[in-house]
Amino acid sequence: MAGPPTYVLECPTVRERYPTHHYRTARPRPLDFPGDALPIPDMATDPNSRRQFLAFLAGSPLLAAAGLDTDWLNTLTGSRGDALLDAADRVATAGTHAVLQPPLIANAADALDVFDFEAVARQNIPVAHWGYLMTGTDDDGTIAANRAGFDRWTLKPRRLIDVSRVDGSVSLFGARYPSPIVVNPLGSQKAFHKDGEIATAKAARAKDHLMVLSTVATTSIEDVIAARSGPVWFQLYHQSDWSVTKQMVQRVERAGAPAIAFTVDLLGGSNRETMIREARRDTRDCKKCHLGGAPLPGVSGRVDDRDNRRKPNLVGYEKLPPQLERGTPTWEFVDRLKQATGMKVLLKGIVTEEDAALAVEHGVDGLFVSNHGGRAENSRRATIVSLPEVVKGTGGRIPVICDGGFRRGTDVFKAMALGATSVGIGRPYIWGLGAFGQEGVEAVLAIMRREFELTMKQSGATTLSQISARHIAPA
Repeated sequence: MAGPPTYVLECPTVRERYPTHHYRTARPRPLDFPGDALPIPDMATDPNSRRQFLAFLAGSPLLAAAGLDTDWLNTLTGSRGDALLDAADRVATAGTHAVLQPPLIANAADALDVFDFEAVARQNIPVAHWGYLMTGTDDDGTIAANRAGFDRWTLKPRRLIDVSRVDGSVSLFGARYPSPIVVNPLGSQKAFHKDGEIATAKAARAKDHLMVLSTVATTSIEDVIAARSGPVWFQLYHQSDWSVTKQMVQRVERAGAPAIAFTVDLLGGSNRETMIREARRDTRDCKKCHLGGAPLPGVSGRVDDRDNRRKPNLVGYEKLPPQLERGTPTWEFVDRLKQATGMKVLLKGIVTEEDAALAVEHGVDGLFVSNHGGRAENSRRATIVSLPEVVKGTGGRIPVICDGGFRRGTDVFKAMALGATSVGIGRPYIWGLGAFGQEGVEAVLAIMRREFELTMKQSGATTLSQISARHIAPA
């Protein structure tokens, strides 16, 4: 004799809100009943059984004994209940995302926050490219940790201060910008929009933000500086041959970049599961664009072991006698880099007090507190949590830029209160780029700047120098 049916209840909310992330959760435990228990009608296949089940509950002496009002159950068993249950079925069929999420914006000007661009960008960007943008490492836990880290601090607003005018400008190596929000390096931007880094550079020019260009950009440093009409910093991935790295550094300096940021958080590679899973869902033939098929950026920790035909900053160098690196870079490499250029040298990926202090000892000019947007190591430690000890390690002697999970003006304010000189954003402006090109990037920058300056006003701080730890408290 067949046993009673088994029911499994699942809530799709998290998966619907973050469909590109893979949440490892235990399988829901079935509701098992002993063989002599009263069988529950199969509500999945018999619509009438829902009414029978609700009538069964309404008449249960257990609910009455508990003092619960069963009138609402009686309502659901009547004709009005059919309409309500049918509506619930439609909600379940459409999914909570369709019900709770606002409609896609049609123009950049319609956005209320940076998240409004995400859904539009996802619709426009090929699935494999979207996976590259949104991937973390392992189960993407550090991406979530970066966001959750901001909840560890609350704001302490001050009152009765004249905030009719605020100045959020910051000075970095002699150049002044109206906002501390930096357009961080993010590679392969033509994978997200046909204009790629040129659109981003023009947006940075329009809003006067500092921009940092990736080594693996799909546009050359020369063209980006021309589009920006001003200085652009360069993010450096080292090559296995020092003679090539040195030529790249010299090229960047000739182009007019005032600073170079050496990324140190991917030297051992990373396990980018989401990127690989999303690439498998892409039905296009990757070999049409990439020699050898789908690329695996960031997995090996190297950039000279793949197809770089669309990476103009990685090609065109003279073939000199090779000077191969032995192992991965150490502080000796940092010393060598400093000696090879007159540009300011920063390190990107420092997250501890010890390494911050060593950076100062080796003459480094600035630091990025970064875990590569949660796509380097899966530390599950937010960069905003690492920030105070890095600032302490520098002793205030060099600028500290923090990136990782910044989505709101309040996030920026908290970082400034914890000692950051500036903050960097990545995915949000790429959402803007993928959604509406240059206009989208400009809108993202404007929204975050507006939110930040509003937070300054609410906190009674009219300049960056007035923002301090007194404006925040542990949650």
